[in-house]
Amino acid sequence: MDKLLITGGGTLQGEVRVAGAKNAALPVLIAALLTDQTLRIRNIPHLRDITTTLELLGHLGVSVQVDEKLEIEVNAADLASRCAPYELVKTMRASILVLGPLLARFGQAEVSLPGGCAIGSRPVDLHLKALEKMGAEVSVEAGYIKARVPGGRLCGARIIFDMVTVTGTENLLMAAVLAQGRTVLENAAREPEVVDLARCLVNMGARIQGAGLDTIEIEGVDALSGAEHTVIPDRIEAGTYLVAAAATGGRLRLRGISNGLLDAVIAKLDEAGAAVMVGEQEILLDMTHKRPRAVNVRTAPFPGFPTDMQAQFLLLNAIAEGTATVTESIFENRFMHVQELQRMGADIDLKGNTAIIRGVPHLSAAQVMATDLRASACLVLAGLVAQGQTVVDRIYHIDRGYDCIEEKLAQCGADICRVSDGSQRRLAAVR
Repeated sequence: MDKLLITGGGTLQGEVRVAGAKNAALPVLIAALLTDQTLRIRNIPHLRDITTTLELLGHLGVSVQVDEKLEIEVNAADLASRCAPYELVKTMRASILVLGPLLARFGQAEVSLPGGCAIGSRPVDLHLKALEKMGAEVSVEAGYIKARVPGGRLCGARIIFDMVTVTGTENLLMAAVLAQGRTVLENAAREPEVVDLARCLVNMGARIQGAGLDTIEIEGVDALSGAEHTVIPDRIEAGTYLVAAAATGGRLRLRGISNGLLDAVIAKLDEAGAAVMVGEQEILLDMTHKRPRAVNVRTAPFPGFPTDMQAQFLLLNAIAEGTATVTESIFENRFMHVQELQRMGADIDLKGNTAIIRGVPHLSAAQVMATDLRASACLVLAGLVAQGQTVVDRIYHIDRGYDCIEEKLAQCGADICRVSDGSQRRLAAVR
């Protein structure tokens, strides 16, 4: 099993190009199920979740081609199956997104209940109730969602989500574009990744208004066409590297990140004492020779502070000057990294869904274990600031969401390497 070895104490100095957003690329790839024509997608990150999605699409019968520019063409003209099996769905919750498109285009679907990070309850009942309101018959049997549309075509409906759900909004958005009549999604997710999916669907001929607002209106069409689409940059990857630079007292330039994607994160970095300059397609953070100030954080749906940046800011507060609280309002089980940080000397108390962090001057290296995707990023950042060599185990989590994280950090001066099957691949630090 792969591990990361990190010798801390250095500062990050350099430049990172931000990859395409995993959470935008996955639904866009799955949107190919909605048409029998080719969808060409650019700026796809090279991640395990992307590979899993392509394997799932291939199992369904989708043709997948990758060209010399690493652009992906997907064509679902001839599907061999309407079933997404457990062995392909168990590691990735986004697999549930095939449900809406399969029902919308073919009137039937069988999808295993999904897996993914163990960060709390993320029930799919919101998806199922909404699809039933659109005319689907849905049952859950032996761990599989089995759904069919008796009339062959879903019908538009007014759907009010009980809670904001990104995957629920995306699933119903894709179901509605081929439904008969008008669908209104209320209390819809406003995340940039939802907007990016809507933009792709509109390029394919869908009629969508209101993406990025809490009410989205969709007028169903008879068929969608092929299209070309460029995935937006990954705001969580970008935020993670900015926190890494701030925590190590460094200076970092991010290339290829769109303005407006990271406003809540940048506001907190500014509050922590970082100098942040935002350009049209770049962000420069300077924290040279400064210790961050503690900042209070409360996660919230977009445009609030993203839950996927909670762990990184908890680490920043762990070595900051002062005391702060980090409150998790999205998931009820997303503090599993706290125990590992405590093993490295962090002073953190948990009170329900709030962590109280008293900053310490430094952390000490230890062997730690990643428990989910963002927790693993937090532990890598902890290794960068800790004294000594930190070993981060179970990094298959981080490979699900970060494109070449050790290479990018090494290019900015981090002393980091990956150990695989007893052999060590040392990455020379660029000082």
